[in-house]
Amino acid sequence: MSNDLVVVVSGPGGVGKGTVVAELMAEHGDELWLSRSWTTRDQRPGEADDAYVFTTREAFEARREAGGFLEWAEFLGNYYGTPVPDADIGRVQILEIDVQGARQVIAQIPDALLIFLSAPSADEQEARLRRRGDPPEKVQQRLDKAREEAEAGRELGAVEIVNIDISDTVEEMWRVIDTARHG
Repeated sequence: MSNDLVVVVSGPGGVGKGTVVAELMAEHGDELWLSRSWTTRDQRPGEADDAYVFTTREAFEARREAGGFLEWAEFLGNYYGTPVPDADIGRVQILEIDVQGARQVIAQIPDALLIFLSAPSADEQEARLRRRGDPPEKVQQRLDKAREEAEAGRELGAVEIVNIDISDTVEEMWRVIDTARHG
């Protein structure tokens, strides 16, 4: 069994990436390692303290300049980045990042598995964004960006999974990962 597999979970805001990945980790965490991204955006009300490493622009830029990110991007005025793992972790690595970051990872790790999550519809995606507390202007920006991200995911050859039901989505994602690591 190969544990060198890097899995990039991507998709636009509001498709449930965080929820799906959290459930995947709860069910298969002994075989997976989740990279925790850094961000300069403010923590949302009710968002877990460990959802990201919340940091300042200055600290982010210093780490970036030191080569401390596998990928990074600026999105809607904030930085997001995936830290370079500290050591061989011995498990399948899960990176939950946007499509721009996925492109950077694929350029460095061409055999990474890219999974693109999408919402069942634009209306459902909008409802999810509103429920999580995104301001109205950010909701519209994310919806506009979602169409571009879906096209980019297809161009990168991502396995697309429509997140209708969390349990079904997690089960399908695990099948894709398990097939890739044993294939």
